[in-house]
Order: sequence, then structure tokens, then C-alpha cells
Amino acid sequence: MEVLFAVLIGALTAAGVYLCCLRQVFPVVLGLSLLSYATNLFVFVAGRLTLGAPPIWEEGVTRFADPLPQALVLTAIVISFGMTALLVVLAIRARFEAGAERSDAPAVTERPEVER
Repeated sequence: MEVLFAVLIGALTAAGVYLCCLRQVFPVVLGLSLLSYATNLFVFVAGRLTLGAPPIWEEGVTRFADPLPQALVLTAIVISFGMTALLVVLAIRARFEAGAERSDAPAVTERPEVER
């Protein structure tokens, strides 16, 4: 099972790095999302998943699950969702301002007219 998680984390990381190397804006946003998913999965797996064990230590219980990695991953999911939403809004605004989706495109000197 550890090999499966290691391969999955490696594939997510490789796909995220590849997408981050592209020059278009939206694949970079998708690549950053994949990198955050890989990181979340790594933290979750590093917390040693324990099936059928209570999350809280009680008297007489010898095996229990550690709730800290789960709480960290939940917090990271919320933060990465906010980051992704912000990046999408910035990418849309940059597309509107520059008139191009590529990150290396020259900026437009005139602002396009917007009908209201």
C-alpha cells in the first residue's frame, strides 16, 4: 500500500511540476493545485493511517489514530482552495488587461473598451 501512495504522490508531483513549467496561465494554476494535492496526500500518509482505531486515547486502548495530520490536511485544503480561487481571479484579470493568456506575452498599451 505504501508503494501505491508513493507512486501516486510522485505522479501528482511530476504532473504539477510539468504544468507549472508551461507558459500559459491556467495550466500553471492547475499545476499548483496538483502540487498542493500531492503535499496533502504526503502529510496524510506520513501520519500513518490506522483503520478501526479511535482518534482519542482512552484508558485501556493500546492503538489509536493520530488526529493531527488529518487536521493539518483539512486546514491545507481550505488554504489551497482560497489560493486557487485567488490565482484564477488574477489570471482572468491578467487575461483581460493583457489580452493574452501566455505569461510571456507583451502587455497591451491600450485598454480595451468595455461596454456597460
